[in-house]
Formats: sequence, C-alpha cells, structure tokens
Amino acid sequence: MALKTQLLWSFVVVFVVSFSTTSCSGSSFQEVNALHSYVDHVDDKESGYNSRTYPSCTDTSEGLKFMELIRPITQLFSSRKHNTITGGIATSSAPAKTISVDDFGAKGDGADDTQAFEKAWKAACSSSGARVLVVPQKNYLVGPIEFSGPCKSQLTLQIYGTIEASKDRSIYKDTDHWLIFDNVQNLQVVGPGTINGNGNIWWKNSCKIKPQPPCDTYAPMAVTFDKCNNLVVKNLNIRDAQQMHVVFDNCINVQASRLTVTAPEDSPNTDGIHVSNTQNIIISSSVIGTGDDCISIVSGSQRVQATDITCGPGHGIR
Repeated sequence: MALKTQLLWSFVVVFVVSFSTTSCSGSSFQEVNALHSYVDHVDDKESGYNSRTYPSCTDTSEGLKFMELIRPITQLFSSRKHNTITGGIATSSAPAKTISVDDFGAKGDGADDTQAFEKAWKAACSSSGARVLVVPQKNYLVGPIEFSGPCKSQLTLQIYGTIEASKDRSIYKDTDHWLIFDNVQNLQVVGPGTINGNGNIWWKNSCKIKPQPPCDTYAPMAVTFDKCNNLVVKNLNIRDAQQMHVVFDNCINVQASRLTVTAPEDSPNTDGIHVSNTQNIIISSSVIGTGDDCISIVSGSQRVQATDITCGPGHGIR
C-alpha cells in the first residue's frame, strides 16, 4: 500500500507540472487564467518582463489543487523578505557588507578574469555575516569556475554586468560545467545583468549540427546549482549556453523568477531550465526560448511549480 501511495504521489507531481507542448512551443500563445504567483512581482521596467504581453502557459485545472501543496513553500520565501528565520532560511537584520570582483583584480577588459572571481568568492564565502559580491557593469571573461560551499556568510551574488564564457574549448576538457554553485545554502544570485555562455563555438561542432566526424557529443552546462538549499535566482538574462542554460540538481526550496533565457532555435541541447532531483521549486514570470525544452523535469523532482512562463521557440515544458 505504501508503494502504491508513493507511486500515486509521484504521478500527481509529474502531472501537475506537465504542460501542453502544443500551446507552449509555438510562436504564438493563448492566454489562460493563470495561477496567482506568490513570489515577488517583477518591476517591468527593470526586467523587461510583462505578464500581460507574455501570457502564461500552465494547467489551471490541476494547478489550483497544486497550490495547496505549494503554499507552505511560497510562504517560506515570503518570510525571507521580512528578515525572519522560517523554514530553515536564516536571514540577518544587520546590513550586508559589499565587495566587488574588481577588488580582487578583475578588469572586465577582455582578459581572463577567472582567478579574480575565484579569489572574490573565497573571500566572500569565508566571511562571517551577510555579504554581497558585486559584478560591476563591465564584460568579464571567465573559464570554468566552481563556487563551492559551505559558506560562513549569507551570500548574494549581484550581477550588474556580463559574465561571459571563454571560447577556449580546451580548458573545459576536465569538467561538465562552466559555472557551478556547489553546496551553498541561503544563496541569492540576482541581476539585472547577463550570463553569456558563448555557445556558438560549441554548437557548430556538435554532432547534431555537424554529423560527419570529427564532431562533439559533449558540451558543458552553463550554470549549475548542486545541493543548494533555500536558493533564490532572479532577474537575470541567461543566453547562448554551451548546452543546458540553468540546472537545479539536488536542491531544496528554490525560487527562480524573472529570468530571460534565450538561444537560437537550432542550438542543440540548450534546455532553458533543467530540474533534477530537486524539491520545492517555484519557477515564475520568465521568458524562455531555446533550441530544446523550455523547462525539463526529470526523476526525483517533487513539488515543482511553473507559472507565468512564456515558452518558445523550444520543445515545451515537460
């Protein structure tokens, strides 16, 4: 009986977050009676997202039932704004101290800034209290970086400029990731800046584009969050990933909102948002158009809510 109950619960979760690829993968969208979003609403001028212009793609008939399951999660994120300690998210009433990647040697002038970013992260992560690590309004070129935890501080990565991937494919040979946040709790990664994967150098060598050898079956994922609990990712432009754009893997309590994720329609394997083995995640008020799934959800994921999503081009939400 326990096994049957577990299987039924898994079916409900998967069914609620499954969307019609017919209505979400084309170039035009039919507005539906969208679920009310319990996360912060976007400042249209800041992010460029307008929920009236970009109607949502969601299943409202089952969505209302699902809101009863997701409501405790949305309340959890709401409490974060008021500097409380709720549901495992600890916030601080003390003002956060700000540091910049430029303080550690980043130039934003076309030279490789990887080491400066690594040093800045290490300093912010090892500090006590709240920290805001700022990426100023420049164009920073970096190779693969692992932003690893656990951190002593409650950390916000504030991106104003552009973080751009190095086009030297040889430096990615020992990693599956370009930018990975590993085991960082209570993290916020926020814009309004841009993360640019420079995927074209990978796409044109893909076996899907170039079937004759030599061709590549491998490309790194652009931004990965692994084992990051109580995570907020919002108000970012993420474009031209080498492979998948944003990956949430083994995370608990995630709010992803006001994201613009884009890549050409013919770019191979460029899923917008990929959710794997993650629980309690809200994806909202975002525009996603790529060469693969707008949102892909795989085994092990539970309580996944997607609302106010514009999907296309792409293969839908599944």
